[in-house]
Amino acid sequence: MVCVVSRTGRQFQRYNKGRRQVVGCIPYRLKTSSDGIVSDEFEVLVISSQKGHALMFPKGGWELDESIEEAALRESLEEAGVIGDVERQLGKWDFLSKSRGTFYEGLMFPMLVKEELELWPEQHLRQRMWMKVDEAREACRDWWMKEALDVLVHRLSSPPPSVMKPMEEDKTVPLISIC
Repeated sequence: MVCVVSRTGRQFQRYNKGRRQVVGCIPYRLKTSSDGIVSDEFEVLVISSQKGHALMFPKGGWELDESIEEAALRESLEEAGVIGDVERQLGKWDFLSKSRGTFYEGLMFPMLVKEELELWPEQHLRQRMWMKVDEAREACRDWWMKEALDVLVHRLSSPPPSVMKPMEEDKTVPLISIC
């Protein structure tokens, strides 16, 4: 079951040292060819701002009654109408709110999209569109979201960490990789 209205108001949102905490996702999917083969390339989903003047990734206030991952999922559902798997946090950014003139703390996560809904809470307020990464980076309004996208691109384009690294002939040593 999917919620049909977005949460509103700031009375139940989290703050850190006076900065409103906002949580968002970069929804992404792997490209699939017409014959069903999944490629290494991926696309990201951007949404319009409520007034329609800018493009961004879904984000919003982190509520007191939810985990950070639940907030990321909720914002993606409310604003972009997508459901998926929230992955490891991309980072944390302090940024100046253009509309409020105050600093916020933004936390971003990647989300591998599993389902794109036909109906979602903010469908009449926002447009959504899948884009290639370079197009999304160019179109995105906020510098901190562009940086989060860069982190995601680096993470998805890096080879998975190896467990063992071959040395000479039969000898192997464990390879410790920190991601």
